[in-house]
Amino acid sequence: MDEKRTRLPKLKQSPSFDDIERVGMAIKSYIHQTPIVSSKSLDEIVGCRVFFKCETLQKGGAFKIRGALSAALSLTDEELKKGIVTHSSGNHAQGVALTAKILNTSAYIVMPHNSSSVKMRATEEYGANITMCEPNIESRVATAKKLQEKKDLSFISPYNDYHVIAGQGTIALEFLKKMDDLNFLLAPVSGGGLLAGTSIIAKEISKRIEVIGVEPNKADDAYRSFYSKKLKSNKTTSTICDALRGNLGDKTFPIILDNVDEIITVKEKNIIKAMRLIWERLNLVCEPSSAVPLAAIIENKKYFKNKKVGIILTGANLNLQELPF
Repeated sequence: MDEKRTRLPKLKQSPSFDDIERVGMAIKSYIHQTPIVSSKSLDEIVGCRVFFKCETLQKGGAFKIRGALSAALSLTDEELKKGIVTHSSGNHAQGVALTAKILNTSAYIVMPHNSSSVKMRATEEYGANITMCEPNIESRVATAKKLQEKKDLSFISPYNDYHVIAGQGTIALEFLKKMDDLNFLLAPVSGGGLLAGTSIIAKEISKRIEVIGVEPNKADDAYRSFYSKKLKSNKTTSTICDALRGNLGDKTFPIILDNVDEIITVKEKNIIKAMRLIWERLNLVCEPSSAVPLAAIIENKKYFKNKKVGIILTGANLNLQELPF
C-alpha cells in the first residue's frame, strides 16, 4: 500500500466544488495534467472554436483513473489492503487496475466476455484479476457482488458513486481554471459520473457556460431520462460507442438534472466522421465514445456557430484493427 497517500473523507452527498478541489489535490501526483489542444483547420470545418481537454493522453488511456483513485483514497487502510473490485467493459476496468497498482493493492475486475480484447489485455497487464461474465448488466453486478462478498473487497462503481463523480469533476476543474470563457462545455454521457462532476464545476466557475451531455441515439437513456425527468433504461445498445452503453445512476441523475443545460443525441455516421476528424486534424488517437461531443457540433452547426466550445476527449482505448474508417 502507498504509505504517502492522502486519505479522503467519505462523501455522503453530492460533491461540492471544494470536495472536487480536495480530490484534485489528492490525486495530482498520480495522474497526468492533460493538455488542451485545438486546430484551426478543424474550427473552419465545424464553424466554431473548439478546445479539447485530452484525457486520451491520461494514464490508462482514459479519464477513468481519476474517479477510481478518488474512490480508493476514501478507503481505510484496512479496506484498501484487502483489495478492490468493480465491473466494466474496459476503461473503468483499466482505471481501477492501474489504481490498484499505484496504491499497491489487489484489483478484481468483472468483464463481459465480449469486451474489447485491447482493453482486456491492458487490464491484465496492469496486474488485475479478471473474471468473465455474460454481456448484460445483471450478470456484471451479480458476479462483482459475489466476488466482493467472497473476498471482502471494496466495490468501486464505474459511475454511481460520489467519490467517482468528484474524481471525474477534476477534469473540468483543470480545464476551466485555464479557460473560463467558454460558451459551451460538452462531455459524453453514459452512467453520468463524468457529466455530473463536470456540471458541478462548470456551474460554480461560470453560470454563463452551458453544459451539454452527448450520447449516441442508439443508447439514449440519458436523453429520455433528462427530458422526462424520470430515470429510464436503454432500449438498445447497438452503438459503436462501447463505453457509452450504460445507464444513468440514482446518484448521477439528480446532479445532471440540477446542473446540465441540455442533452443531445447523435447519429452513428457522424460519430465516425467526428472520430476521423480528431485523428486527422488533431493527430490524436481517440475511441468512438470520445468523438460524440464533436459529432454534436457537426449535427448542429448553426447552434454552435462562432461560439467557443470546450470538449472533454475521454479515451483512446480501441482495437486499431477494427477502425470504422
